Amino acid sequence: MAKRITHQLTYEAPIETVRAMLLDPGFRESVAAQQRAIRSTVEIEGTTVHLETVQPASGIPSFAKKFVGDEIVIDQRENWKGDTADVHVTIPGKPGDMKGTARLTSDGTTTTETVDLEVKVSIPLVGGKIEGLIGDLLVKALKAENRAGREWLAAH
Repeated sequence: MAKRITHQLTYEAPIETVRAMLLDPGFRESVAAQQRAIRSTVEIEGTTVHLETVQPASGIPSFAKKFVGDEIVIDQRENWKGDTADVHVTIPGKPGDMKGTARLTSDGTTTTETVDLEVKVSIPLVGGKIEGLIGDLLVKALKAENRAGREWLAAH
């Protein structure tokens, strides 16, 4: 099984500005803060982004918490080529991942980032439930990233 998540983030800025923001370590650190990460590291080399974020597992259902423990380590890699990135997210040591793309489009003054990921968890019986939970958490994380991006663009 797998669950597909597609979410759009909209910014009142030209595509070049949004692309530069997505490749700025300061922006990525502000996203981690907006997502209430316990700790995070950001590495950006050219158009390759590597993020490691640690989130508390508080508030997730007990059936899922026994698989992840008290903290959730999220390893995210993005390889940008022009206005499209290949995205791969894992939780190291856990059976599952998210793969897909992020794509920027613009009408000149407004830029939309469309994130399209497939969530897959390879755990018998509860994998589908966990995929749904991860999908919900992903949408919340993307909404926090969108807020951080709007704040970042307003300040820069």
